[in-house]
Amino acid sequence: MKKIIFTLLFLVTIASSYTYGKTYNKSVDKHNEDIKLVTIITNLGEIKLKLFVKEAPETTKNFISYANEGKYNGTIFHRVIQNFMIQGGGHLPDLSEITTNAPIINESSNNLSNKKGTIAMARTSEPNSATSQFFINLKNNDFLDKEKSPDGYGYCVFGEVIEGIEIVENIGNVSTGNKGYFSDVPQETIVIEKVTIDE
Repeated sequence: MKKIIFTLLFLVTIASSYTYGKTYNKSVDKHNEDIKLVTIITNLGEIKLKLFVKEAPETTKNFISYANEGKYNGTIFHRVIQNFMIQGGGHLPDLSEITTNAPIINESSNNLSNKKGTIAMARTSEPNSATSQFFINLKNNDFLDKEKSPDGYGYCVFGEVIEGIEIVENIGNVSTGNKGYFSDVPQETIVIEKVTIDE
């Protein structure tokens, strides 16, 4: 069983001037076929996202498929690294893995950057290995972009938070520890109760 990890050869600190409103962006066109609105409902609050269908068609299709199939229901944010990212979508509270679909192609060449508040796919060291797991950036992590990634592939951004960035930040500040062979596991279980798609 492979553990989904980031291939981090170095850590850098990037000053972030990227800010997000804490209220829903009413200007988002729900009928725009190039975006899709979704909500990650957690036991700590709701995180609303807009997905970039045009820029990352296979990735957004994959995420929506997991959501519609209910596979994200009851999963957890199992990996949290303060001032870096929060990761979830692949494990249950006992850290067992969910059943996943086939891996998808890495669409990191879409010119979307791993800025604060963006959502991207997690994967193994194999570039095209992403399945269900995703992460939300807690700061500007552009060293994860294809252009700057040590492996030359990077991590595919496919959406961004439009409401609930404070929930993301709260999750990013929880206490973590080791559990089995997993590290950076929140000591308080953070459950993804459901992911809904705004049709």
